[in-house]
Amino acid sequence: MIVGIDLGTTHSLIGVHGPDGPRLFPNAHGELLTPSVVSLDGDAVLVGAPARERLVSRPGQSVAHFKRWMGSDRETRLGDRVFRAEELSALVLRSLLADAEAALGQKVEEAVISVPAYFSDAQRKATRAAGELAGIRVERLINEPTAAALAYGLQQRDEEGRVLVLDLGGGTFDVSLLELFEGVVEVHASAGDNFLGGEDFLQVLEQAFLAEHGLRADRISPAERAQLLRRLERLKRELSQQGQCSLDITLAGQSRAWQLDEARYAQLCEPLLQRMRTPIERALRDARLQPDALDDIVLVGGAVRMPMISRLVTRMFGRLPLRHINPDQAVALGAAVAAGLKARDQSLQETVLTDVCPYTLGTQVSRRGADGGERTGYFHPIIQRNSVVPVSREDNFFPMHDHQTLLIIDIYQGESPTVDRNIKLGELRIPLPGKGPASEKGVTTRFTYDVNGLLQVEVTEHASGTRHELILEQNPGLLSPVQIQQRLAALGNLKIHPRDAQQNLAVVARLERLYAEYIDQRQTLQEWLAQFRSALDSQDLPRIARDRDELSQALDTLERSP
Repeated sequence: MIVGIDLGTTHSLIGVHGPDGPRLFPNAHGELLTPSVVSLDGDAVLVGAPARERLVSRPGQSVAHFKRWMGSDRETRLGDRVFRAEELSALVLRSLLADAEAALGQKVEEAVISVPAYFSDAQRKATRAAGELAGIRVERLINEPTAAALAYGLQQRDEEGRVLVLDLGGGTFDVSLLELFEGVVEVHASAGDNFLGGEDFLQVLEQAFLAEHGLRADRISPAERAQLLRRLERLKRELSQQGQCSLDITLAGQSRAWQLDEARYAQLCEPLLQRMRTPIERALRDARLQPDALDDIVLVGGAVRMPMISRLVTRMFGRLPLRHINPDQAVALGAAVAAGLKARDQSLQETVLTDVCPYTLGTQVSRRGADGGERTGYFHPIIQRNSVVPVSREDNFFPMHDHQTLLIIDIYQGESPTVDRNIKLGELRIPLPGKGPASEKGVTTRFTYDVNGLLQVEVTEHASGTRHELILEQNPGLLSPVQIQQRLAALGNLKIHPRDAQQNLAVVARLERLYAEYIDQRQTLQEWLAQFRSALDSQDLPRIARDRDELSQALDTLERSP
């Protein structure tokens, strides 16, 4: 069984393609969206809604937004354990897989996982490693904008068309320009910002609130800051629907009130909106297209619900974008379609997906200036960004000096003219004969990049014909196969709370969060907690379900009260 997964910064979803098309699986709480949050409770792991509630009550044992750290060696301490982003993502994947297997009644063995189009080589490999740590095979990654196109069924349209997909998720912004014809989805250009998403728009609210009340983020406790962010997230959603909202919250021992309207919020977010324009313009420029050559513009990602996003797109292109599929679900539905295509589902018409290399790949060279002096550190592109993959390109390089005995071919990824601002992926050290003029001792260097993000570098030394090869399956900061097995064993020691207990755990975590937030209601909340724990101790399932529903309604009423 192959499933499709949207492993998101804020929320994650899982689905499958069946005879009636793609469908998504609800979690234990009956929700399609599982918060991408992990919390440690002793040796037990909480994922999703109960973990999100503990961001306030247990900030030192809970973490969110770790997708932004994929492909790096950053580690997060939860309690007395340390986790990498791949491991945290694997715990989310395990929770999603449990939901899918509960609905399907069979084991899931493989997944197609969506990734931001602008994810680097290292970030894509880290995503595959997360799948391996979760116990599934991940042979195929699909770019999120391409998945969104599949969700809209754009590959099935009768006429040719050019579609611009804008995907503003919780942590990343992706732009992809697709051409669709005769069942082919061809990516012409990708651009984006891996550090621009809904969370950044939330930070604008936080900074504005703190500035107005003369507060500093480092002067309030982690629990209070988590509480503030949660309330501001609710405010952000209400602004998208109502246009004007207010907030009352107790911080640092004082009650703080704040009012904001959508127009003022858009003004505060203007620098972020300008950052969105840059990758949109870059994708159009790379594809050599004018805005009026586009047939459709598609918005996906939960953050596109903000009215300012639609206004930005309408101003840039003079038309309204498509947004009739739930923007939170579009990528997951498309990933499920991609899973169906990989499984050769008979209900799907044959579709060909092409992709592009999202970054320029090249090497470091030295150049002689007009004064004859040598200057190193220049970037020489070999595969330009947005080249259709698979792609293979070669170039010739020569030593700078006669009798030089070593040539170093550094492999870099990036868009800067100097290598110090690009990412080094690896290097090959090529011995040279050491005799004769430099012009006779060059090398031919070939870069080959495939659909799975694998880069092969071949260097042939001219004088002897000796061939050297480097396959960049690993990057600095990524786990090696041995490390993956070690981390897999360590994760195996953690207990994952059973799926049927998730609803109870979420209610308890929510009650603990409200206890931290509502000081004047603490006695009542403590009594409710004691009553519910008594129900849990009884192991009387009908009583537990009845008390849980009543407690949830009471908590809803408390949160809605002014």
